[in-house]
Amino acid sequence: MRRFKVPVTTDGSGNATAYSPRIAGKIHSIQYVKDGANAYTDGVDFAITANDTGENVWTESNVNASAVRYPRAATHTQAGVAALYAAGGTAILDKIGVVDKLKIVLAQGGANKTGLFHILVD
Repeated sequence: MRRFKVPVTTDGSGNATAYSPRIAGKIHSIQYVKDGANAYTDGVDFAITANDTGENVWTESNVNASAVRYPRAATHTQAGVAALYAAGGTAILDKIGVVDKLKIVLAQGGANKTGLFHILVD
């Protein structure tokens, strides 16, 4: 596995856009680390997507503390229909593959605040 650390600093309005290095692999997990006196204010909103395609990786609102997420996407059959564990059952999920930068967009993080994202990739 490889770990990419992406620091993100908000502007005076509490918003930010940052990019990871180019990633090639399947996303195992993303960890937001809230640490220190200059951490984002409670209620920060995240939207993390693949930069070129816009594929959603992690979107969450009103985050107050450090968090770890293991994002997964629905899989499909060769016919383009949802792959299910049983007819009418639960969707089959798999890690999200990317060959791209991840775009991290924040809102409501507080003026000039910092946070760190660890992206773990297989």
